[in-house]
Amino acid sequence: MSDVADPFDGRGILYFGNDWHSENRTSSHHVALRLAERTPLLYVSSPGMRAPTASGRDLSRMLRKLLATLRPPTRIEGNLWHCTVPQLPFRRLPGVDGLNRWFGRWAVRRAARKAGIRRCLSWFVVPHPGFLAGRLGEDFCVYYCIDDYAAHPGVDTELIGRRDQALSRRADLLFVAPPALVEAKKALNPNTVFSPHGVDLELFARAAEATTAIAPGAAGLAHPVIGYFGSLHAWIDFELIAWLAGQRPQWSFLLVGHAAVDTDALQGLPNLHLTGAQPYRDLPNWAKAFDAAIIPYRLNRQVANANPLKLREYLATGKPVVSVRNAEIEKFSDVVRIAEDRDSFLAALDVAVLDQSADASARRMAAVADQSWDRRVEEVVARVAHDLARKAQ
Repeated sequence: MSDVADPFDGRGILYFGNDWHSENRTSSHHVALRLAERTPLLYVSSPGMRAPTASGRDLSRMLRKLLATLRPPTRIEGNLWHCTVPQLPFRRLPGVDGLNRWFGRWAVRRAARKAGIRRCLSWFVVPHPGFLAGRLGEDFCVYYCIDDYAAHPGVDTELIGRRDQALSRRADLLFVAPPALVEAKKALNPNTVFSPHGVDLELFARAAEATTAIAPGAAGLAHPVIGYFGSLHAWIDFELIAWLAGQRPQWSFLLVGHAAVDTDALQGLPNLHLTGAQPYRDLPNWAKAFDAAIIPYRLNRQVANANPLKLREYLATGKPVVSVRNAEIEKFSDVVRIAEDRDSFLAALDVAVLDQSADASARRMAAVADQSWDRRVEEVVARVAHDLARKAQ
């Protein structure tokens, strides 16, 4: 716990983040857990930014969220509470925005009362419920921008971009994780602070420990093992992965995570293994099998403006990393091999799988040793304390 003066002073936090039950643990979850160690926090699972499809998975999620809205908030642990407040997805229809605004305000304030939160700050990690900022009786509003949301596949680019800009202007304090977005955000809000992702050092360092067991699903794979963990989404270059696997048929390619999109490009490759979603706490056991970890993103606007959370998680395991290029990844070019195209990606992997010395592993782990989530949240809390005190003057 920090010796920084507690900025909350009896205030709870109304925290709007990604779906708490999502397959991936994101910075939204990591920050909320640590803030809840300081003050009561109501985590509001916010609806997705894209319109739902007719798929069974989307329909079941919609039903689950609608049913969850009818339930009172549940205590996850200690000061951390959770509720779900869905919105009607057809936002362009007349009256839908007004209905979402009214219902969202009513539902969140009802849940806050049941969680024992009277005075509060609002804290947004996603932009689409940002129309509630300043309408919840809060004393202060934080926007923690972790992505270029309007560049996500399948979203209403114009609508999400407008919501993102409006919340950026409205926030009393704007934190920005992707370095490529900082200047644009400062043009919207002069009180903008660069705040990159952290990493759960203790958890991912387990991959380097001799006592850590390899996950059973990876134990029998032929080495070298080229590994990836995280969502398999539209921003992943599946064609690159398939090409790499075809070029090195004697290697194993291990992809750990939920497949959110069609992965047909990976079918029929005997050395390519998809595990499906795995518990977050088990990721070091999978990473233990890696001889090299990859960040095989497509080079698009979303990736150019991203701050990939897995970069620091990979480095914390000590494993060699090969990645495409973006502004945040370039900062780690002394410990990450950055590839410009598929040929250089393959050449980098050829070298990476041989880079297994204890000294090299220690250098990679040292590159993120001062970037824990605990430290990141300490810095954020200190800035909130400063700005709250200034506002009260």
